[in-house]
Amino acid sequence: MTTTLTLLQAQQQGSQYSFLIVILLMGLVFYFLILRPQKKRQKEIEDFRNTLAIGTEVVTAGGIYGKVKHLNEGEAYISIEVDKDVVIKVDRNYVYAKGNQPIQQQ
Repeated sequence: MTTTLTLLQAQQQGSQYSFLIVILLMGLVFYFLILRPQKKRQKEIEDFRNTLAIGTEVVTAGGIYGKVKHLNEGEAYISIEVDKDVVIKVDRNYVYAKGNQPIQQQ
């Protein structure tokens, strides 16, 4: 009876460790397949926004294509020329990609 009870306890303890290992592996897969590529993409977008210059072709989150016309570092918006003599103000956070080279999605 004692050997059977000891054997059952050892088997139960082993299954707890295997459960923890499976959960840990699932967490690692989640990190490398979802979180890491998303952080990389956000970094690319942030770098693009920081390197904006007058004349750069951009696309807004709303799908408006244009060229940067006015840009101030301290302001939260930029002015984009969408057509001849048509300039709109857009929040800097809604500018996502160059007009002819979109950022690749993972």
